[in-house]
Amino acid sequence: MRRCFELARKGLGMTMANPLVGAVIVHDDRIIGEGYHHEYGGPHAEVNAIRSVKDPSLLPHSTIYCSLEPCSHHGKTPPCSILIHQKGLRRVVVSNLDPFPSVNGKGIKYLEDAGLEVERGCLEEEGLHMNRRFFHYVNYKRPYVILKWAQTADGFIDHERNPGDREGPEWISNEVSRTLVHKWRSEESAIMVGTNTVITDDPTLTVRRWSGENPVRITLDRNGRLPEDAHILDGEEETIVFSGPKRTYSGKIQMVHADPSYQMVDVMEELYDRQIVSVLVEGGAKLHQTFLKTGLWDEARVFTGKMQFNRGVKAPEIEDKPDETYRFEETELEVFRNKLIQLP
Repeated sequence: MRRCFELARKGLGMTMANPLVGAVIVHDDRIIGEGYHHEYGGPHAEVNAIRSVKDPSLLPHSTIYCSLEPCSHHGKTPPCSILIHQKGLRRVVVSNLDPFPSVNGKGIKYLEDAGLEVERGCLEEEGLHMNRRFFHYVNYKRPYVILKWAQTADGFIDHERNPGDREGPEWISNEVSRTLVHKWRSEESAIMVGTNTVITDDPTLTVRRWSGENPVRITLDRNGRLPEDAHILDGEEETIVFSGPKRTYSGKIQMVHADPSYQMVDVMEELYDRQIVSVLVEGGAKLHQTFLKTGLWDEARVFTGKMQFNRGVKAPEIEDKPDETYRFEETELEVFRNKLIQLP
């Protein structure tokens, strides 16, 4: 099953609203086929695993391990549970049930009714963690939110700046950390920053230090302060702007009208409707504080560098102890998880 998880993670950032799924076929304690869900709309993991078996005559005497319950409905592809039955496999081992309403136990029921032996719950907790974005999106009906910021040793995320100052960021973390952030960008559906971050740092919010798809760019511009020459408004990448004033943009930019009563919960609802499964929030401090205050966050990744600013913009604070801690030379990374959010 851990090999299923390893395969499934290869699809991170490519499956859109679909879950990460890996499948392994075993005959006489030997792997004879394996596959994973490569991209949204493409063949599912079970299909790729079955296709990879060189001797199909072994299938009726083999076990297929699936990180997620095989689907039972016709969507972009035919049902995998029916294919497993048709190919003569007699035993199926599953980590997690699929909470998607069209599946949600129906795939396992079909296999059991067809006479197959089905074992469920194998490494269930590990499977839940791997697919935490998908499970959260289905169960809570909002994207999985990851907060990310870098802070100095004395707890600041930026210098004090004058209005209109567009000097760009002063890097607090090291080169390894910045490359890791670009990897993270490639793994999430979208990336979000606040108006002040666009004005002061003018970020492109794309994947440049890593291979992979660029996430959908999102910003909130309630008072229409975004400069017209901002990189995020270049129209070259999918971008969503939540704006108070009604403005017209060109290229791949979509505007969502956000009146004064528009709250972060409304933003999350809009992104859910647009099938945005996960959002990496990169700043600034005000936006991070909004997520922390409302509780609409699930994970926080905080870099702490060695430099000190002595004064400036205070970093957000999370009172809980970190769930994980890593070190990259002189930069420390702490990972926090929202204890109030529990997956079933």
